[in-house]
Amino acid sequence: MHLDIFNDDAFSLTQLTTAINDLPHVPGRLGRLGLFSESGISTTTVSVEKVGLTLSLVPSAPRGSSGQVKGIDRRNLRNLSTVHLPQRDAINADALQNLRAFGSETEVTTVQTVVNQKLAKMKRDNDVTIEWQRMGAVKGQVLDSDGTTVLLDLFTEFGVTQSTLDFVLDSDTTKVKQKCTDLQRLVEDKLGGVQYTGLHVMCSAEFFDALVTHPAVEKAYDRWIDGEFLRTQQRNIGGGGMFEFAGVMFEEYRGKVGSTRFIGANKAYAIPLGVSDLFVTHYAPADYVETVNTIGLPYYAKQWIEQPGKRVELEAQSNPLNFCTRPSAVVELSI
Repeated sequence: MHLDIFNDDAFSLTQLTTAINDLPHVPGRLGRLGLFSESGISTTTVSVEKVGLTLSLVPSAPRGSSGQVKGIDRRNLRNLSTVHLPQRDAINADALQNLRAFGSETEVTTVQTVVNQKLAKMKRDNDVTIEWQRMGAVKGQVLDSDGTTVLLDLFTEFGVTQSTLDFVLDSDTTKVKQKCTDLQRLVEDKLGGVQYTGLHVMCSAEFFDALVTHPAVEKAYDRWIDGEFLRTQQRNIGGGGMFEFAGVMFEEYRGKVGSTRFIGANKAYAIPLGVSDLFVTHYAPADYVETVNTIGLPYYAKQWIEQPGKRVELEAQSNPLNFCTRPSAVVELSI
């Protein structure tokens, strides 16, 4: 088996990109909730205009054509850049030397299996990174993988402040139901009359535990199905769990990579549901000559033979921009 096999059409940019996009996608919790609307763009930046407390996309137009009927205040216009997420791997010539096509498989099919295994791992890593950045969009500040470098701060960028509410769960006398009502009213004020269908609160483990064990919550459920709430575990084995209280859905969010938690201790974030395009993910095209000015896809993959021909370099990448169009409508809760 020779490295020439990678000249087969099966390993072209088009076919590898199709392959990585067709691989099974295991979305994070935010992805499964369907909070983010996704679309491809042909550029690496997106123009966003601040209108009141809302951020709206500015449509593109051919050069020389008339713009929007409404005037755009350039002082409120920002260009947000997509984030480049490349990953590299390699297939050494020695690794291919001993590969044999077995059964009815051809050499191409056998090598495709090896390539797809590597693409799958890189895709999983990018999926986790996108989930991390999406949680950053929920919190209003998208951070790099180091957990400290700020890629996008929506509050600073557009001069809005983060909405906060202290649930005071460390006090036994706190009226938790009233806190839920206060939360609903705060979100409604920040939405400015835009309708929503409910509130979903992503909680740290500390916030979730303080809530489900609070005397006011336990008392409210004391007689529900003969006290079943108090007798059963409100979280799932292996992490997570949710329950509804006073019209608000609370969920323990366990997203983490290594020691980095996606939600800090004692914090929670209330997300209004049913608001069109509240959260957006745009995908820019890859930084390859072949993809210039094309509509971006979620993932790309490409290979080339590293000189002097001892291995094949394999790259997978994604170029997302995740942000919230109404950052002040997401409320940060504390214990």
